[in-house]
Amino acid sequence: MRGLHPLAVVLGLAGVVPFIACGLAALDAGAGLAGAGFAALLGYGAVILSFLGGVHWGFVLQEPPPGHAGGTRYDGRRLLLGTLPALAGWAALLLARSVSGELGLGLLIGGFLATLAAEARARRLGLVPAGYMWLRWILGTVVIAVLVTVLVLRLAGAHVYF
Repeated sequence: MRGLHPLAVVLGLAGVVPFIACGLAALDAGAGLAGAGFAALLGYGAVILSFLGGVHWGFVLQEPPPGHAGGTRYDGRRLLLGTLPALAGWAALLLARSVSGELGLGLLIGGFLATLAAEARARRLGLVPAGYMWLRWILGTVVIAVLVTVLVLRLAGAHVYF
């Protein structure tokens, strides 16, 4: 993952561990962890989705590379779009609490998919480094797979017994 600090890769990969652990706990009928695991999964997902929006603020606010003019026409749009993941995470928590946990989880999934799509477009425009996108594809795929699996299994009424 060219151009990325090795610690960013390690911490990024470590960041999917809570998704996997909370996802398993959200389905655990044996130890009675399903409620707490599901709440933890939603909470962690909302926090990480918010973090992903903040990353783009960092890209915009950093000094432009030598020979590159700052203040591109995309900067304002990126700052605005960088707030959407936080709002989506917050709305997912509200939706899960007031209407349905599964609807909240669905909104999180949509937020992660939309963020990944927006980042892929930003990469094509040269607005994010290639190494960042490689890491985001890996992490995003794992996160979305966990969230979709939990959603499908919960809707199907399935439980995991450890």
